[in-house]
Amino acid sequence: MGLLLAIELDPMTHDEKAFFKALGARIAVLRKESGITQVQLAEAMEVSQQTVAAWEVGRRGVPVSNLPLLARTLGASIESLIGEKAPPAKRGPTPKLQQQVERLSRLPQAKQRVVMEMLEGFLNQTARTG
Repeated sequence: MGLLLAIELDPMTHDEKAFFKALGARIAVLRKESGITQVQLAEAMEVSQQTVAAWEVGRRGVPVSNLPLLARTLGASIESLIGEKAPPAKRGPTPKLQQQVERLSRLPQAKQRVVMEMLEGFLNQTARTG
C-alpha cells in the first residue's frame, strides 16, 4: 500500500480565509438581491457554477482580475465587494435645489404636501405651455 500525501501548494492564511469567506457572503447577497442564479453569474463571469459556489462559501479566492466584471455584473463597486467603504464624495458647495429639498424634508408633513401640490401644479402648467 502506498502512502498518499496531500500537499497544499499555496495555503491561505487565517486572515485570507476570513477575507474570502466575507467576500463570498457579500457576493451571495448581491447575487440574490440582483435576482440572478449562480449559473447566470457563472456564465457572465465565464467560469463554472462550481467556481461561483466555491467563491460564495470562501473555499476559493476570487482572482483580482475578475473583480471589475464581478462588481459590474452585481451592480456594486469593487470597494463594496471587498468590504471597504467608498471614498467620500468630493466636497463643495451644495447646489441650491438640493439645499431647498433638504429644507423641505425638515418641514412638517402637512406643509410638505402643500409645497408638493404647488410644485406639481407648476410643473403640469409648464408642461402644457411648453
